[in-house]
Amino acid sequence: MAASAAWAQQVVASATSPNGALAVEVQLDPMGKLGYDVKRKGKEVIGLSRLGFNLANAHKLDGGFSVRDSRTSEHDDTWEQPWGERRYVRNHYRELRVEVEQKNRDKRGLVVVFRIYDDGVGFRYEFPSQPQLKDVEITDELTEFVVAQPATAWWIPAGELPGLEELVQKAPLKEIGTANTPLTVRLDDGTHIAFHEAALVDYASMWLRKVEGQKLRAQLVPSSTGPAVVRHGAFTTPWRTMRIADDAAGLYMSDLELNLNEPNKLGDVSWVKPSKFVGVWWGMHLQQTTWNAGPKHGATTDNTKKYIDFAAQNGFRGVLVEGWNQGWESDWGHGGADFSFTKPYPDFDLPALSAYAQQKGVRLIGHHETGGNLVAYEKQMDAAYKLYAKYGVDSVKSGYVHEAGTMLFPGADGRPHYGNYDSQEGVRHFLKAVTEAARYKIAVDTHEPIKDTGLRRTYPNWLSREGARGVEYNAWGNPPNPVDHEAKLVFTRMLSGPMDYTPGVLSLVGADNKVFNSTQAKQLANFVVIYSPIVMAADIPENYAKYPKAFKFIKDVPTDWADTRVINGAVGEYVTMARKDRKSDGWYVGAVTDGNARTLPLPLSFLDKDKQYVAEIYRDGDAADYRNAHRFDLVVETKTVTAKDTLQLKLAPGGGQAIRIVPKK
Repeated sequence: MAASAAWAQQVVASATSPNGALAVEVQLDPMGKLGYDVKRKGKEVIGLSRLGFNLANAHKLDGGFSVRDSRTSEHDDTWEQPWGERRYVRNHYRELRVEVEQKNRDKRGLVVVFRIYDDGVGFRYEFPSQPQLKDVEITDELTEFVVAQPATAWWIPAGELPGLEELVQKAPLKEIGTANTPLTVRLDDGTHIAFHEAALVDYASMWLRKVEGQKLRAQLVPSSTGPAVVRHGAFTTPWRTMRIADDAAGLYMSDLELNLNEPNKLGDVSWVKPSKFVGVWWGMHLQQTTWNAGPKHGATTDNTKKYIDFAAQNGFRGVLVEGWNQGWESDWGHGGADFSFTKPYPDFDLPALSAYAQQKGVRLIGHHETGGNLVAYEKQMDAAYKLYAKYGVDSVKSGYVHEAGTMLFPGADGRPHYGNYDSQEGVRHFLKAVTEAARYKIAVDTHEPIKDTGLRRTYPNWLSREGARGVEYNAWGNPPNPVDHEAKLVFTRMLSGPMDYTPGVLSLVGADNKVFNSTQAKQLANFVVIYSPIVMAADIPENYAKYPKAFKFIKDVPTDWADTRVINGAVGEYVTMARKDRKSDGWYVGAVTDGNARTLPLPLSFLDKDKQYVAEIYRDGDAADYRNAHRFDLVVETKTVTAKDTLQLKLAPGGGQAIRIVPKK
C-alpha cells in the first residue's frame, strides 16, 4: 500500500488470541484496499500486509472494498488423534470474520476469516455463491506477509528441479528468493515465525515470493493450462498460517495446521497401523541389487522371504518390496508409461509371499512408482489397490520421481499435458490417491509428494510422506546431507508433518563407501527426532547383525506417541525431543547436534513424580566424531532416574543421543 496513504488506514475489525498475546487488526485504506497486521505482546511482528486477488475472468478483488459485516466468536475443544505426536490436541482460538464487498463492482462479496491462537494465526478467504461471480479464475493472490523486524530465514527454493528436496538455506530474510513453505524466520528480538498453509484442497499450492525488503507475497503455483485456480460457486481457500513463538521449540510444539483442518472424514480407521518396517530398498541404493529384473534383481521371492524372516524375528510389522512390478527397464524417471501396477515380475510371487508374511505376523508394504505419469497411474489405480487389498497389503509407498514442471496429467479434453506437481491439478491427484486407497483400507506413504498441510487429520490413512532430502542422499548425493541437516529439518520441513526419513543406517556408508556426516548415536536419535508413524529401519540385515547393541534401540523404539515435548533447540544447531509411547509408560528421547560438540541439559520433569525409571542410554563415546573412524564410538549404559533428575547429554561433533526410559520393575 502506498506510503502516502498509510496515515489514513482505518481499523475496521480486530480480535485477540484467548490469552491476549496475539492481536490481529483488519484495515482499509482510502481506496478501499484491504489489509491486516499482527502484534505479539503489543509489538508488531507482521506489519500492514495486503489482502486480495487478481482474476483472469473479472476485475481484480482489490480496492473499492467496504465492510458489510464483522463479528468475533470463541471456540475451545479437545480432539483425539487416531495416531500422532500427541494423543489429545486442544483447539482453542478466537475467530474474526470480516465480510466485505465491492460496491462499484456489482457488490461482489468476499469474506476473510482469521483464527487467532495463542501460538499462531491462520486466515483464509471465503468466496460466497454470487451471480455476479459464478466462476472464479484466480491468476494469483495479493496476500502479503510483511515481517516487521529484521529477520533471519531458513528456506528452500520453490519451483526447482528436485521439488522439495533442496538443501535448507540460511540467509537474511531480505536476501531470499521465492521459497517453499514452511518458511521459518527468527526476528532480531528472538521471536520465531513459521509461514505455511493448512487444508490445501482443490487449490494451487502457495509459494512465498520475496518482493522487497522483508515483504513476502503469496505466489500460487502456476497451471500449464490456464489460471492457477479455477473454481465454481462457493468455496474456501486454504488457510495461510503463521506459527509464532518465543523460540524454535515453541514453533514445533504448535498444532496450528492440524487444528485448521477438518475432522476425520473416514470414520473407523483402526485399520491404519503405525509401525516400523524393513525392506530391500537400501541394497538398491548401495548398488548391490536393482529395481529392474535381471541377475541382481532385489524383489525376488527368495530375497523377500529373507526380509520377511528378518522382520518376524525382530518385531518389524512390514516389509517394503520395491521393484516387484513390471516396467522398471524403461526410462521410468522421465515417463513411467511402461509401469504395470498389477503385473509382478515372474520371479516375484505376490500371493505366496503375502501368505508367507501373514503366517509370520508380517505384512508386505506395497510400492507404486509412477515416474510422475498420472495418465498411466490413474488408469490403473483402482485395479492396483484392489490387488493389494486382495492379498492383505494394507499400506503402500507411492513415488512420483520427475523434474519440476514435468508431471503428466490427463486432460479434460482427453489430451495429456505436462504441469507442476503442486499445481491445482497436482493437489487434486494426491488427495485422490489417498481417498481411493481409503476405499480399500490402505494407508499411503507418499514420496516426491505435495507438501503436508495437516490433511492427515481429515484423512488419517495419509500416514507419511517424504518431501525433503532423506537418507538416500547419503548413498549417492552430491553433496550428501550436511551435518546440520536434521537440526534444520526439525524446525523447517518437520513443522508441516511426518517425514519418511528412512533412518538407522548403522554402517554409516552409502554407495562407493560415501561416508555419512553422522555418528552412530545420531542415527539412533533420528528415530525420535524425525517423526513418522511409519518408519523404515533402512540398513541391510547384515549391518544390524554387525551392531547388535545399537540395533536393540531400533527394535525397541515405537512410532506412535501419547505426548511429545521439545526440551530445547535452535534452528540448524541442535534439538532435544522427548516422546511418550502411546502403548506403555515408557518415554524415548532423541538429541542431535550439528558439527559442534555440545552438552545439553535434559530435565526429566516430564516423568511421573511417584515412579522410578530405568534409563537405557545410547550415547556418543568420548572419542566419537563424525569426521573420522570414531563415528562408531557408541556407549550403552543404564541409570536409575526419577522426575527430579537432570541428565547432561554430551553430544559429539555430528553426534546425538538416544534414551529409552521405562518404569523400574
